[in-house]
Amino acid sequence: MTSVPALIAKPWTWSFLGALLVWLAAIVFTGGYGAGGMITAALSLAVFMVIVGVGQMFVITLGPGNVDLSLPANIGLASAVAMKVMDGSDAVVIVGLAAALATGLAIGAANYLLIRALRIPPIIATLSAGFIIQSIDISYGRGLQIKPPTGFADFTNIQFLGVPILAILAVLFTVAAGTVLARTVYGRSVTAVGQNIQAAWLAGIPVERIRFLTYALSGTLGGLDGALLAGYFRGANIDLGNEYLLASIAVVVIGGTSVTGGKANVPGLWGAALFLVLLLTMLNTFGVSAGVRLVLTGLVIVAVITAAGGQKAAR
Repeated sequence: MTSVPALIAKPWTWSFLGALLVWLAAIVFTGGYGAGGMITAALSLAVFMVIVGVGQMFVITLGPGNVDLSLPANIGLASAVAMKVMDGSDAVVIVGLAAALATGLAIGAANYLLIRALRIPPIIATLSAGFIIQSIDISYGRGLQIKPPTGFADFTNIQFLGVPILAILAVLFTVAAGTVLARTVYGRSVTAVGQNIQAAWLAGIPVERIRFLTYALSGTLGGLDGALLAGYFRGANIDLGNEYLLASIAVVVIGGTSVTGGKANVPGLWGAALFLVLLLTMLNTFGVSAGVRLVLTGLVIVAVITAAGGQKAAR
């Protein structure tokens, strides 16, 4: 049985504790009104952060400098593709989802090819790819008014005993992601590459294949997120993924994954996502303006990431 000190020492514990404290502050301010609804809403929105967070986590675990900054544009384009393919018909929802996944996969593969062929840092390659994708999205999705199929939109919003179905499915997905990371050749290879890429290569690990698969995974999950967001918010939008540029990185780092690579933390993604969503909810409850909310949220994220970095340095 895990002791309390050992539990507190785990990095993901602090993200959940932060989410709990923010939630308590919000319900104290409201006198307890809407406490349950706040949790339900937080779970619904946290799902989308967690999905892209898993892909970003795998990429960041590859080692220093690895990051996918094309996710916001990826989400926007995939949402438009999914809605256009579905064309409001529940009969082709699976086809629309497949199209979104294929869009994300193509973007992820293109990201890796840019990194590999041009020998430029991932942060530059994926950011540049993001601008190109956004341009494509503007020409493809501008003025797109197609609504999601009714059944698909209802599915993304349905709840079971107050818990969103998407949240339940996302929990199962993260359990699977954790299993892949810890118990499969691919997952262990990602960790090994992040710990020491030269040693991984000497050990016979196909480093470039692992990197390709990881960027492709991140892109595919971005495509899935775009389709689900379009269903949840009942329509595609080129700005749909904008907030996930910082959020996808924040949930990874706040959740306990090392920014230097080689160490991932799946449970922490949920704690960090709930923390960020509940923080925004609390600030909304306090009546804070949008500009101040962005500043305060940014400061909190920087403080948490700095504290985490300081703890790692101290060790």
